[in-house]
Amino acid sequence: MKRRKVAGDRGSATVWAVMAMAALGLVFGCVLTMGQAVVVRHRAGGAADLAALAAADHWMEGRKEACAHAGRVAAAQDTRLVRCAVYGEVSDVTAAAGAAPFATEVRARAGPAGPVAPELPTDPAGAGPAGSEIPADPTDPADQAGPR
Repeated sequence: MKRRKVAGDRGSATVWAVMAMAALGLVFGCVLTMGQAVVVRHRAGGAADLAALAAADHWMEGRKEACAHAGRVAAAQDTRLVRCAVYGEVSDVTAAAGAAPFATEVRARAGPAGPVAPELPTDPAGAGPAGSEIPADPTDPADQAGPR
């Protein structure tokens, strides 16, 4: 029996199929990674919103107690409270979720409806607000009555 000469591209379909599967696996891995990042971002955002609402709801109990409520709400959402500030009835919190490459922080504010008061100036030492009151609101008739 005489053997025929084998063509040079025999078996190339297998190589192309393996390359296509590797490319699809890479794309699938990237989509899963992006999905995980979105989930972590949404978890942090929801926790920040809820923690800010909790702090704003307890503002009359004082900053420490309001932030303690915010911390408990954030912990219940499997996140951690990074920052909490309460200025009058307005709370400003930052919550973090996730772990190293997917860690993210989200800031949220909560308070009564109406115009947003400007942020209080911080003292030069960075210890927090320089004053203890929210600046007067020129659109609020109660603030036009004079000093309190």
